[in-house]
Amino acid sequence: SSAPWHHIENLDLFFSRISFRRAGCTPLSPGLSKNGFTCMLIGEIFELMQFIFVVAFTTFLISCVDYDILFANKAVNHSQHPSEPIKVTLPDAFLPPNVCSARIQANSFLICILVIAGVFWIHRLVKFIYNICCYWEIHSFYINALKIPMSTLPYYTWQEVQARIVQIQKEHQICIHKKELTELDIYHRILRFKNYMVAMVNKSLLPIRFRLPLLGDTVFYTRGLKYNFELIFFWGPGSLFENEWSLKAEYKRAGNRLELAEKLSTRILLIGIANFLLCPLILIWQILYAFFSYTEILKREPGSLGARCWSLYGRCYLRHFNELDHELHSRLSKGYKPASKYMNCFISPLLTIVAKNVAFFAGSILAVLIALTIYDEDVLAVEHVLTTVTLLGVGITVCRSFIPDQHLVFCPEQLLRVILAHIHYMPDHWQGNAHRYETRDEFAQLFQYKAVFILEELLSPIITPLILIICLRPKSLDIVDFFRNFTVEVVGVGDTCSFAQMDVRQHGHPAWMSAGKTEASIYQQAEDGKTELSLMHFAITNPKWQPPRESTAFIGFLKERVHRDSSVALAQQAVLPENALFSSIQSLQSESEPHSLIANVIAGSSVLGFHMGRDGQASRHLSEVASALRSFSPLQSAQQPPSSFQTAGRDGEGAQPRGASAMTASGADARTVSSGSSAWEGQLQSMILSEYASTEMSLHALYMHELHKQHAQLEPERHTWHRRESDESGESAHEELDAQRGAPVPIPRSASYPFSSPRQPAEETATLQTGFQRRYGGITDPGTVHRAPSHFSRLPLGGWAEDGQSARHPE
Repeated sequence: SSAPWHHIENLDLFFSRISFRRAGCTPLSPGLSKNGFTCMLIGEIFELMQFIFVVAFTTFLISCVDYDILFANKAVNHSQHPSEPIKVTLPDAFLPPNVCSARIQANSFLICILVIAGVFWIHRLVKFIYNICCYWEIHSFYINALKIPMSTLPYYTWQEVQARIVQIQKEHQICIHKKELTELDIYHRILRFKNYMVAMVNKSLLPIRFRLPLLGDTVFYTRGLKYNFELIFFWGPGSLFENEWSLKAEYKRAGNRLELAEKLSTRILLIGIANFLLCPLILIWQILYAFFSYTEILKREPGSLGARCWSLYGRCYLRHFNELDHELHSRLSKGYKPASKYMNCFISPLLTIVAKNVAFFAGSILAVLIALTIYDEDVLAVEHVLTTVTLLGVGITVCRSFIPDQHLVFCPEQLLRVILAHIHYMPDHWQGNAHRYETRDEFAQLFQYKAVFILEELLSPIITPLILIICLRPKSLDIVDFFRNFTVEVVGVGDTCSFAQMDVRQHGHPAWMSAGKTEASIYQQAEDGKTELSLMHFAITNPKWQPPRESTAFIGFLKERVHRDSSVALAQQAVLPENALFSSIQSLQSESEPHSLIANVIAGSSVLGFHMGRDGQASRHLSEVASALRSFSPLQSAQQPPSSFQTAGRDGEGAQPRGASAMTASGADARTVSSGSSAWEGQLQSMILSEYASTEMSLHALYMHELHKQHAQLEPERHTWHRRESDESGESAHEELDAQRGAPVPIPRSASYPFSSPRQPAEETATLQTGFQRRYGGITDPGTVHRAPSHFSRLPLGGWAEDGQSARHPE
């Protein structure tokens, strides 16, 4: 029956639960996959039990333990004969139930905390019951509508599940606002709010970067701060959205922008005050949870806190528009090893010497204590001996983390290029400066120590209210303008972020192959090539998606450029050369051919770079990446249905490079495997194609960064991205640039890594053109709204201030 799936009211939540359920299913553990119904049910139950345990156990430790007996400060004798030795047991340190109860009742602060914890637990219980009902609905949808049994779900890729959802729309009309759903429609519903967050980080709107005394440029972006941002903007009481899919009507009009900004500022202040009031409770919970979670890990693996992880800011900065969580996680996981090797290149020689000697002294003392313990175990009964042994072991492990591998080779430029192949985004000033500590410190903001992550989360309850009240409130007008200017209404989807449309014409950047194809002003341009790279990533990840006309033209132009550059490389016979460095890197990466191809490109570039100048080396890099990209054509044309992404630039293949023949051979293997009858064999081809799609995107990222680098060298004036003092960008920004061409202009290092530099004052000019909104049939902004003087007068996106204005921006 189609009745249960006809006209689902909240498709955003429905599609999110479908993708969340699929994301954790892997062929390696189909019965234990994270998002199986049984596992999700048990996981939710244990989360409730974990909360009760933390509260109850903490209360017990505070009120029901006699620490004088536990620390042997009070004598206890169970024997009737005083001459017998005293043996203290653990229950002796526990207070009787009546004494324990009396101590709890006498502690008013503890009772208050228990009441709040009880209310919070009941809220989580109600949410748990609701989630179980929703999970069961998704469970039934997979079985009855998508015809995917739970036993085989781990063997389906997300693209295959998505294809069935698109087909179900034609049969069941789960969305009644349009006849057919596209892949982009589904992504927009799942990632509606996340796309807004990615855009705000890309345009430097959120106050998460600060310049602090002694610490310099720092980033502070925690889960608590992120939760408050989402509470204010999207789903909290009085937020900008009236439901999951629609921005409030008053925020779509420019007439009352100042009143809305004042209202938003007041709401931010109230939420900041609420954070201050709840700070003690949240801080206590954070400390207790961190203590119970990490103490055992620290004891078992002391070096684990010295490991690194991708920061929350890094995940948002590196995320493409329309990229699901599991896609982002997979991409960053592939870049983890090269990122760790890159950071290990910068261990201080002085710190290494100190660590070696401290480890020697601590190891000597530890060796003596261990030898004495082996000789006579009564040594452990001496006070603080066991504690000393434990601390010495932890200290030695920490010191070893600062001692580099003696076989480590310092190749920062090559490592940074490998990292770029996986993370896809990198500030311009990092290229050629990988050996500098400034680059390392900025990369550490994306790839931080686990210990730093824990410390930031512990400090979050204290710092978050300050950021909300002091830093976010002055940006209220900018936030209101951002949501009005960059929200479009898409039929069948609702209000979405216009950047998520990946429209090169409206949000492309001329320095990222969009010159002549974009109508975007400086205010409308996505920084760091976010629009162009996101478009390529989505087109490669979803090969059946048919892009709009402008996007198809951009992809076709890119394919033509790839074909032209690869032809140059083939003519020079310099593609994937045979040399010692190439062979060694290929042997290290031989576990999968796509990774070997990336190694080939980087190895060939590094070798040839020794024999040519900087310009020639950049051109050689471009040609080699283009040739590697061209080698994907035979595999794609043989195994994937044609799409607008794949049909451009296939002619004139000529002689294939060695990487292409390897690809074709693997393609033949994949086709042979796909002819099997078992479910495992049927899905193996999809897994292989997924890896090749990931590698193709990596090569595109390298190729587009090389093109951007060439463009930056030819036209450096295009990087004058200063933000203007007007309410919604200035259409005359281009005219200002033309007027300033004759004067020397400082070049910002990156939009996402701004720094202070002197600039010429600019006058206020016209408002943002909104024709790009009308093409989606949604929000219009009639006429020009003149800016009234107000204390909300700020730079549109809080970027580089004019001279004399920087004092108004705390960050």
